[in-house]
Amino acid sequence: MKVMIVDDESAIREALGRKLAREGYDVVLCKDGLEALKEFHNRRPDLVILDIVMPEGMDGLTVCRRIREVADTPVMMLSANAITEADIIDGLNAGADEYLTKPVRLGEFVARVAAILRRSSLTTTDGEQKYDDGYLSVDLHRRHVHVSGKKIHLTPTEFKLLAVLMESSGRVVHQRDLLEQVWGREYIDDVYYPRVYISQLRRKIERDAANPAYILTEHRVGYRFERQPNVTAR
Repeated sequence: MKVMIVDDESAIREALGRKLAREGYDVVLCKDGLEALKEFHNRRPDLVILDIVMPEGMDGLTVCRRIREVADTPVMMLSANAITEADIIDGLNAGADEYLTKPVRLGEFVARVAAILRRSSLTTTDGEQKYDDGYLSVDLHRRHVHVSGKKIHLTPTEFKLLAVLMESSGRVVHQRDLLEQVWGREYIDDVYYPRVYISQLRRKIERDAANPAYILTEHRVGYRFERQPNVTAR
C-alpha cells in the first residue's frame, strides 16, 4: 500500500516515513501542499497523511478539499494541538477521515494507518447489498449513495459507518461494536467518534438532520438504521 506523508517539518516527515517503510509500506514524502497535490496526481497513494498547518498559503484542510474534488482516497490529518469535536467537524467538512495529535506515538500511528486502510476497503456481508426507498438509494457493492436522485460524496469512514448500520437494519448496533467494526479496536476508547460522524452522516442523507428518520439514536446504547416506506409507492 502506498502512503503519502505531507508535513513541512522534515524531522517528523522523515521519522513517520521511516517507520511506515519498515512496516512494508511504499512511502511518498512531501514538504508542502503544492508538492502534495502534484505528487498525488502522479503517484495515486492509497492514503494521504496531512499536517494541518503548512506554509505556501495552502494548509492541510485546503489540500484535503482539493483531493476530495477528484478522489475518495482516505485522508488522515495531523494536528499540533489537542483535537476538539469542532476540529473533527472542520476536518469532516473538508473530507478528512481521521485526526491524530502530535507528538505522534509511532506504535499508535502505525496501528491507525492500518485501521484506516482496512476500513477504506469495504468488506460486505452476504446480506442485501442495495437499498432504495425512492429518496435514499445505497449500493454497497458499487459504493454509490444517492439522495433524491443526486449522487452524494461520503468519505470512506462515513460509507463504512452507513454500511455497518444498514447491514444490521432494524437492530441496535452498540457504540463499542460500532467503534470496533468501523474504526477498529485501536479506537475502542474514542467514544465521541460515533456521535460526531453520525451527525455528519445525517447531514448528508436525512431530510431533516435534527429529526432523523434513517439513523436513530438509542440513548446510552448505540444506533440503528431504520428502513423507510418507498416514497414512489405512496
